[in-house]
Amino acid sequence: MASQNRVTSVSSLCFLFISFHSILKIKQITAQNKPVFACDVISNSSLANLRFCDKSFDFQTRVNDLVMRLTLQEKIGFLVSGSQGSERLGIPKYEWWSEALHGVSDVGPGTKFVSPVPGATSFPQVILTAASFNETLFQTIGKVVSTEARAMHNVGLAGLTFWSPNVNIFRDPRWGRGQETPGEDPILSSKYGAAYVRGLQDRDDGDKDRLKVAACCKHYTAYDVDNWKGIERYTFNALVSKQDLDDTFNPPFKSCVLDGNVASVMCSYNKVNGKPTCGDPDLLKGVIRGDWNLNGYIVSDCDSVEVLFDNQHFTKTPEEAAALSIKSGLDLNCGSFLSKYTESAVKKGLVEEADIDIAIKNNFLTLMRLGFFDGDPRKQLYGELGPKDVCTDAHQELAREAARQGIVLLKNTKGSLPLSPTSIKSLAVIGPNADVDHTMLGNYEGKPCKYVKPLQSLTAAVATVYQPGCANVACSTAQIDSAKKVAAEADAVVMIMGTDQSIERESLDRVNITLPGQQAMLISEVAKVSRGPVILVIMSGGGMDLQFAKDNPKVTSILWVGFPGEKGGAALADVIFGYYNPSGRLPMTWYPQAYADKVAMTNMNMRPDPASGYPGRTYRFYTGPTIYEFGYGLSYSVFSHKLVQAPEHVVFPLDEEHECRSSTCASLAVVDQSCENLAFDVHLKVKNVGKMGGSHTVFLFSSPPSVHNAAQKHLVGFEKVQLSPQAEGLVKFNVDVCKHLSMVDELGNKMVALGEHVLHVGDLKHSFNLNI
Repeated sequence: MASQNRVTSVSSLCFLFISFHSILKIKQITAQNKPVFACDVISNSSLANLRFCDKSFDFQTRVNDLVMRLTLQEKIGFLVSGSQGSERLGIPKYEWWSEALHGVSDVGPGTKFVSPVPGATSFPQVILTAASFNETLFQTIGKVVSTEARAMHNVGLAGLTFWSPNVNIFRDPRWGRGQETPGEDPILSSKYGAAYVRGLQDRDDGDKDRLKVAACCKHYTAYDVDNWKGIERYTFNALVSKQDLDDTFNPPFKSCVLDGNVASVMCSYNKVNGKPTCGDPDLLKGVIRGDWNLNGYIVSDCDSVEVLFDNQHFTKTPEEAAALSIKSGLDLNCGSFLSKYTESAVKKGLVEEADIDIAIKNNFLTLMRLGFFDGDPRKQLYGELGPKDVCTDAHQELAREAARQGIVLLKNTKGSLPLSPTSIKSLAVIGPNADVDHTMLGNYEGKPCKYVKPLQSLTAAVATVYQPGCANVACSTAQIDSAKKVAAEADAVVMIMGTDQSIERESLDRVNITLPGQQAMLISEVAKVSRGPVILVIMSGGGMDLQFAKDNPKVTSILWVGFPGEKGGAALADVIFGYYNPSGRLPMTWYPQAYADKVAMTNMNMRPDPASGYPGRTYRFYTGPTIYEFGYGLSYSVFSHKLVQAPEHVVFPLDEEHECRSSTCASLAVVDQSCENLAFDVHLKVKNVGKMGGSHTVFLFSSPPSVHNAAQKHLVGFEKVQLSPQAEGLVKFNVDVCKHLSMVDELGNKMVALGEHVLHVGDLKHSFNLNI
């Protein structure tokens, strides 16, 4: 009887526990279903009397009213990413840190993937999307991401401030975070950044003062060393010339602000010329806030104010670090450092309360533009969005299309690709990245809607035999014999090799730019015995020295697929079997390993130095051999170009009194008066002379006269055109002389070179003279 009572008691306790757990879970889900917002006048009618909650006033009036009501301690609570809010004023806690690099991500604490939204659309990693060279695609992806973000916000699972995109220049192939960027070119990075920001921020009602979500361009500036041979980003001092800063590193950030109207810029961990970026008033107040007139807030990379003190020892006390960052123009600290030391910094007279007011006003203004102080967002524009609007079929199809547009065909021997799914009776699929899912996402990933792996899609098309060849991408020991066996018996072989986040990622730069471990040996050995085409697929963020495969006639085709996102497997199969004609172009130079052996990653100089043998960086300045050049990419079709219109002479107007009228000048300073309406058109006929329809990217490059250590050539613009077989299209470029043909001199001045300029489109070259 006692036993029975004990059992009954245990059962009752179990029932009570389960019931309590269920109630707790219901409460959690209920809480998640309610978004975080201020000025809830329905729950607290007294809030309606507060001016900052009154939507009839302009944003600045509301912000000023709010700041006036706060105590110093409350103000300091709004300087950090985990904002403490103010219960007495109806302002809840708010987490600023959410990420949306290539889809809504749960890397930051501001976003959660739980019921009713267990995942979001995961687009290709940025470097592959950039390879599409399609501005419309960049913006469309941003718009989809912001729609899913708003939908998640409406059920309490995401914030409204997203610290994306990353627009740093992919200067060195070893950088682990290069995968997050649009590549090595300032024009491409600028166009990508501005387009993605507009996609995230712009509202459907056209109200430019308000935001759909708030984007953030990062990491400002000259940040591209994470952890290379023991040199870490937290202490690295980037020695950068004024010329390189202004013509390479800063243009994408400038474009984010001026062309994208971005709501935020994030300062980086590193120092630039001896000063921490988050404590440099010239970089923050002077450039971002002053020259570019940012309408938003400046945020630190996470804990970088603490890094300024603890790692860089730039100040003697933490209070000095807090004061320096705020007075330099920092508005928000990702982390908690400012919440700990700002009050004592005020008491010690190191920073004024008025300085804090300026910072939090910038933060509040951003939240005002997002509608955070307008009450329940479910009663505002986008209030109807919810779980049904995340992972829609259309969004997932866009992820597939983005991957297809970015995939780059690097080599294609005649008769190799595309494979015929009816002619190929057996396909050998080999490689450590063939049957992966999470690897396809890259870093700063979210939880995807649904993976479609490469092996899965290839198997769906033809009969397939699979051998991994290596246990993982490190490939310390290759399973060569088993791989050769299946390859020898197959009609065709697809080898899916490359890297993953164990090789290149945040806080991990590469030392070598060759394929890891015994991958190269595996490829070569399999190619020897294969009786049909061998298609090498490289899944990676950065470029590789593939000279051995490029030269090997048995490796008949090479594809680079970046980290292609949740639908990467489907996109790859679409290209391999000819359902999609590849049109991607490399957004970065692929160097030989000799480059990595010779050039220190820490050398920030873009321009070559013949005296020391330093070869320079990126296609704009690099003087050495390459594996594949920036902009390289093949198609299943052939496209021809014909110049229709371009000038022979361009006259730069000058006043009669200008000094260059009486003396010989190699270049002219760009000033607003002389640049008005100084532009010309370049028109090209593009024809698809092949048998397969497809897209083609037309690049317009310019080579200026050799003054001011100018780039050997630079990108002026790009356009993507879709053409059916034998069809012809007209591509037009409008070239603004002062915007597109200018350069930065050694002192950071914007100049236009006089003399002969050469325009390049494919194999076409056209010279014109720019004179006064």
